Amino acid sequence: MYQHMDLQGQPLPYAVGKVVCVGRSYQDHAAELNNPVPEEPLLFIKPSTSLTGLDAPLLLPKGLGAVHHELEVALLIGRRLCHTEPGHALEAVVGVGLALDLTLRDVQDRLKAQGHPWERAKAFDGSCPVTPFALPEVLNDLQHLDFSLRVNGEQRQKGNTAMMMWSIGELLAQMSRCFTLNPGDVVLTGTPRGVAELKPLDELDMQLNGQYRFSAKVAG
Repeated sequence: MYQHMDLQGQPLPYAVGKVVCVGRSYQDHAAELNNPVPEEPLLFIKPSTSLTGLDAPLLLPKGLGAVHHELEVALLIGRRLCHTEPGHALEAVVGVGLALDLTLRDVQDRLKAQGHPWERAKAFDGSCPVTPFALPEVLNDLQHLDFSLRVNGEQRQKGNTAMMMWSIGELLAQMSRCFTLNPGDVVLTGTPRGVAELKPLDELDMQLNGQYRFSAKVAG
């Protein structure tokens, strides 16, 4: 069963909550999928059952088409946020890590074409593999974080949170105006360009700000 962990492998004292995500917060990713750039953050939720650690191979759904990786900076929330202003929102962040917003791309394309919600493509069990969390003060400026993903040694995604269309504070504030963020919730901040299909036995290497490196493997 998933539990939020720190970099030393110790459980963090927060119950596992929902995952609040933002779509198309990087213009280059919207462009690569031929999606229009939204005028406000495009928000959606994954349930707590979507969260999984990296200590076991990642299980991809079978028979549902391509499963794409979307690497994102993940924020662990440590106190309640409700109708919060951007200037205060960052005070609630108690952990920073990386996550994969796994996406059933063929399913999502079909749902989008029909005008239906995306949950079947985005919110399935295990659709949010997440790393252990670093303390935010160790990373200094959350709005200038480098992060990258290699798959089988090949560079797939590379981004910096400075490239986001909305600041992290503004994202958290807008989220808190729609649904309360509680301690133990995780926020995904969006993905840069380079999303692609994962295959069985792929080996993933993720790096955060040149300080932390995480690895994962897709199950066979």
